[in-house]
Amino acid sequence: MKRILYIVIAAVTIGSLLFSCEATEDRESLPAVTLTPENIKFSVTQNTANNNEVILKNEDPTIIPYWRYVDANGSELGHSNKSEDKIIFPFAGKYTVYYTAYTRGGSVEAAPVTVNVLKTDLSSITTDPRWGMLTNGAAGKTWVLYMTAPLEFIGKPTNYQNIAVSGHGWWPNLSDIGWAGLENKDWGEVTFDLNEGYNVSVTQTSPIEGSTTKTTKSGTFNFSLTDGSKNDRIIFNGGVEMLHPSGPAYFSSAFSFSNIQIVELTETTLAFIAIRADDDYLIYHLVAKP
Repeated sequence: MKRILYIVIAAVTIGSLLFSCEATEDRESLPAVTLTPENIKFSVTQNTANNNEVILKNEDPTIIPYWRYVDANGSELGHSNKSEDKIIFPFAGKYTVYYTAYTRGGSVEAAPVTVNVLKTDLSSITTDPRWGMLTNGAAGKTWVLYMTAPLEFIGKPTNYQNIAVSGHGWWPNLSDIGWAGLENKDWGEVTFDLNEGYNVSVTQTSPIEGSTTKTTKSGTFNFSLTDGSKNDRIIFNGGVEMLHPSGPAYFSSAFSFSNIQIVELTETTLAFIAIRADDDYLIYHLVAKP
């Protein structure tokens, strides 16, 4: 049995909400139709037999759909341009689904749909072993920088994906770590857990040379998984950033530690890629805290 939430009333807004140039070009090829609150059609279907599963369906082939969904705190959990998509909300609570329909002439944003998930069911996501490797489920897992060989250079790659696909770069000697922009000290730790939410806490040591001052921030995260782990990402919410060494001037202004690409993940190792100020790519290696 399924409960259908069917929306036919919407507020009109003009914009380019998170659309790429490619999406804009696709929009130009659409029929010239005018969207109104009366003719926008889509559905959000919650499976009552599996309360954590929701089906998103665009029912108008003349438009480009855009979905985004957030938790009760307003943290974005994901987005999609698919005409039909299945999303999983593993934790009990209220969620909001937003739908925008794009045509050549503009866009219509529908009234948001509220989805109420009655119970937590981690089995819906933990079937993928990467969740357990990163978080150890509700119990949590803590990661620290691997100071024996923390830093790996891969230069300016044109199509780097992950260590399994693209191979390793090279490591500087530990004695040269100052030259590499990385002080040999305790840089703090990052902890992920799935205890009634996508929880993350980062204790970060100051990048000022010689400083051992630590600050701790907590928030939530999204773990975006891809086939073959070619572009797996962790997105941090609530002002939290990934644990990292060195100061902000060392990294490219186009790079963000709040949205990082994972290039290696096992039960004991976690590596992510960063972009240095001179556009060289670096890989930082973390290990599971005993």
